[in-house]
Formats: sequence, structure tokens, C-alpha cells
Amino acid sequence: MSFFWFPLAELPFVILTMLIAFTVHEYAHAWTAYKFGDTTAYEQGRVTLNPMAHIDLFGLLFLLVAGFGWAKPVPVRRSRFKRPRLMSIMVTAAGPVSNLLMAFIGLFLYFLMIKLHAFDHSDALYQTVSTFLIKYFVSINVTLFLFNLIPLPPLDGYRIVEEFASLRLRMKLVQYEQWGAFIFLLFIFLPPLRAVTLTPLFSLGNPIIEGMAEFFVRILGIGRTLLTA
Repeated sequence: MSFFWFPLAELPFVILTMLIAFTVHEYAHAWTAYKFGDTTAYEQGRVTLNPMAHIDLFGLLFLLVAGFGWAKPVPVRRSRFKRPRLMSIMVTAAGPVSNLLMAFIGLFLYFLMIKLHAFDHSDALYQTVSTFLIKYFVSINVTLFLFNLIPLPPLDGYRIVEEFASLRLRMKLVQYEQWGAFIFLLFIFLPPLRAVTLTPLFSLGNPIIEGMAEFFVRILGIGRTLLTA
């Protein structure tokens, strides 16, 4: 019996993927905020690709055990932006977009190695690369992209929706944020609710990956390759 959510033999792939995914996600928030004039994250050493600045060890451990985790949130002061609403949306969206970009890069590397005949589909190297890039790196980053767009606190999707709301509505949303967070946790930990909310959402990841794969197949001029580890 394993205490981990993922196969024990594949934990290194999971840990490496999450270190990269969480780090780049939070760095994207921090860097974008810094470029728009908010130096808060910069002053706290968050405009860096050093995982130690972004990884919450308890959040990472929780992910390995329960399949759900988190990184350290990036502090942002929207009052420092010249155009607070627009720039706040862009800063918030930078995180999920960075995950989608990483999935795109991971898939590109996978098909590029196929194009260059870097390995034979029957050997152990192919299985290792396929497991890491497709089963974990690409899939997890696409899942994080979709997951963070859920309009419930404390996720990025909620912050984006909040910016589109009027000041009056924003004040009401603040009063009910704790309930939104509670609903979010129910979606995570109650299988019946997860089955009708998160599972359909995450299923959108397959057509996204397939669409990117088709793009690379056409651009690189290679035969269609199954995206299975």
C-alpha cells in the first residue's frame, strides 16, 4: 500500500514537473506585476526562477499524498498599477497562461525528438521520456491551466472575474469569499461533486493537447504519434 497519490516509481517525474510548473506559474505573476510597476513581489525576492522562493513544502507534500497542492501566493498591490483593472487581469492571467505555454513547449520537445529520431519507440528511453513529458509535464500543466481558471477563491479565475465586477459587487464578493473557498474544497475532496465539476473541466485537457499535437505534427511533418506513456 502506498501513501502517495501517484505511482511510487514515477514520483521523481511528478516532483520535477511540479517544481517547474509551480515556479514558472508564480514567477509569471511576479514578473508581470513588476513590469507593470508593482515592486512588492520583487522586493520579496519573488521575481526569480529559484523554486525555493515559490514552493510551499507543505503544499508540495500535500500534492504527493492527496493529488492537490499549492505554491506560495505572489503578493500584488493593484493600486500601484497605472491601469489597475486591466493590469490586474493581465498579472493574474499570466500564471495560467504560463502553464499552457509550458505544456506547449513540452509537447514541442517530445515531437522534436521524434523528428530527430532521438529514440526508438520500443526502447526504455522512449518510455521514460514519454512518461515524463506526456503523462506528467504536458498533462499536469494543461490541468493547472484549466484548474486555475475556475472562478472560485483562491484561484486565478476568481480574481479575473472579480476585476470585471463593479465596485459594489466586488464588496459583496469579499463578504462571501470564505464560502467560495469552502465550496472549492468540497469540489476537491467530495468525489460526487468532483465528478460533475472538476472531472468534466479536466476532460477539456485532452482536446487541448490533441490540438497542440496536431499543430506540431503538421509543422514538423511527422507521422501521427499516440500521446500515451
